[in-house]
Amino acid sequence: MSDAIKHECGIALIRLRKDYQYYINKYGTPLYGINKLYLMMEKQVNRGQDGAGVANIKIDVPAGHRYISRYRSVEQNAVADIFGKIYKKFRKGLKDHKDKAKDAKWIQENVAFSGEVFLGHLRYGTHGQNEIENCHPMLRQSNWRSRNLVVAGNFNMTNVEELFNKLISLGQHPKEKVDTVTVMEKIGHFLDEENQRQFDFHKHSYENPELSNVIEDNIDLQRVLQRSCRDFDGGYAMCGVTGHGSAFVARDPAGIRPAFWYADDEVVVVASEKQAIKTSFNCNYEDIQEVQPGHALIIDKRGNYSEKKFIEPLEKKSCSFERIYFSRASDPDIYAERKELGRLVIPQVLQEVNYDLKNTVFSYIPNTAETAFLGMIEGLEDYLAKERKKAIMGGGLAEETLEELLTFRPRVEKLISKDVKLRTFITNDADRNDMVSHVYDTTYEVIKKGVDNVVLIDDSIVRGTTLERSILKLLDKLGPKKIVIVSSAPQIRYPDCYGIDMSRMKDFVAFRATYELLQERHMEDILEDTLGRCVSAFELGTAHTQNFVKAIYEPFTNEEISAKIADIVKPADLKADLAIVYQTVDSLNKACPYNLGDWYFTGNFPTPGGNKVVNKAFVNFMKGVEIRAY
Repeated sequence: MSDAIKHECGIALIRLRKDYQYYINKYGTPLYGINKLYLMMEKQVNRGQDGAGVANIKIDVPAGHRYISRYRSVEQNAVADIFGKIYKKFRKGLKDHKDKAKDAKWIQENVAFSGEVFLGHLRYGTHGQNEIENCHPMLRQSNWRSRNLVVAGNFNMTNVEELFNKLISLGQHPKEKVDTVTVMEKIGHFLDEENQRQFDFHKHSYENPELSNVIEDNIDLQRVLQRSCRDFDGGYAMCGVTGHGSAFVARDPAGIRPAFWYADDEVVVVASEKQAIKTSFNCNYEDIQEVQPGHALIIDKRGNYSEKKFIEPLEKKSCSFERIYFSRASDPDIYAERKELGRLVIPQVLQEVNYDLKNTVFSYIPNTAETAFLGMIEGLEDYLAKERKKAIMGGGLAEETLEELLTFRPRVEKLISKDVKLRTFITNDADRNDMVSHVYDTTYEVIKKGVDNVVLIDDSIVRGTTLERSILKLLDKLGPKKIVIVSSAPQIRYPDCYGIDMSRMKDFVAFRATYELLQERHMEDILEDTLGRCVSAFELGTAHTQNFVKAIYEPFTNEEISAKIADIVKPADLKADLAIVYQTVDSLNKACPYNLGDWYFTGNFPTPGGNKVVNKAFVNFMKGVEIRAY
């Protein structure tokens, strides 16, 4: 993606189902679980580079020994930093006790991170500063094992204010008004109540300390989630681990955020992406399951697991951006879907270059658009095959013409190269304009000046700033007749509030284009009417019921908005003609049939909170307020 955006985080959970000694005996190391967690997190590092965290729970270690370990880091290579410290602890702990290197009981009592439950998190922050206190896993402590709670997740809640007030009504005093804190404290509150319920039920039948073990064996995490999550509005895949070793992974009722799991007789594992599980455990893809919307994978203290419904599922609207951009394309399903996205834009591309393939060069913006590019080229090959068949079936071709027809191939070049050392999204706004112009470089002397068209595919176009300040200027130096920029995603028109850092209307070039069209055609009354409807809805408390912002796009076709986007991003001194081609929503849903969450493009938000956020974002824009809408 040329316009880098921050997005949802990554989760990794490993539950060793056998006793710790088993893994030392079989794999010859006490680091089996740690090594697997490290691999799972490295395979998902694309999901979060602002920070990382790891927590570990030891089950049934004797009193007087630490049973919860946690490290978090905001270093540049946070995952490597954390695991470097963990491995150092093992080396230090065993340095003078080499005879204990295969003694599970001794290691668990003397070395940190030697437990049976591992929880890892990769953070891409959508709020707050890049500080270690904002990194997951979060820890809620108690002197009772079963009241300790470790939480990490990939989530954003749209109703933080409501959740915050709910905690106050319960008698709590939250230290911050952010979704991470409110979510954890709400789950923690009902975990405390569940502990009390079990205590009251069993206290006449058992004496301490046996009573504590009975409580741990009977904690009903499904009930805890049913009570704590019923008023959550947002997208989430939340992992939680109690101090006694039970764990859960809960997925939102619309299935917005991803969560996958795999289990065998040795482990139960969960990750945000299938590929992380496949690579780490060498299992079959068909054995990797998806946590169903509104369900939680619950693992008890004994390692038994089951998927249980904790909230009524909604219509499934899994995030389509996972397929377009965020998740790794090494997942075979995602790879196929991205190729299909490239293939499906071919009819529009052919129209833009007037079917002049002899004088058209095809390329892509590295690195994430490469798969869509391969699909685009396959689509061209399919088109050419049909044209060859048509011409041959027509008969009467001269040998020279037939030779040319059979040997012609699309012209493919790597025109743009990206300097991976330069990351524009880590600079402040003042420096970004200068930095962005140096991120890309280009290949010269492959374009016939004034003759060739250049078609360049990107996976999506958000702000358009990189096109305007860097890519288009570089391409223009090659001297093409026309530049066609292709987005494998549709026009991004609406903010996201479920995990991706896209919350201000002015950040979307499609919105800016529509705004300009309304002004040029003297249709400002639509803007004012939409603003009035939004403001009135907030006053009446009904802003969550409808997305009023859809009205501003209704007067225009997709092609009209695309043409205006081309005007906006076109540098004043650009010599070549310019066109912007966007994927259609219908083609997106055809390519990604199981991830139909397309609210960024359609405004059809899967929860009421989404409508409230988009209406607020529009009000903020119209009033010149520069803050997030949630």
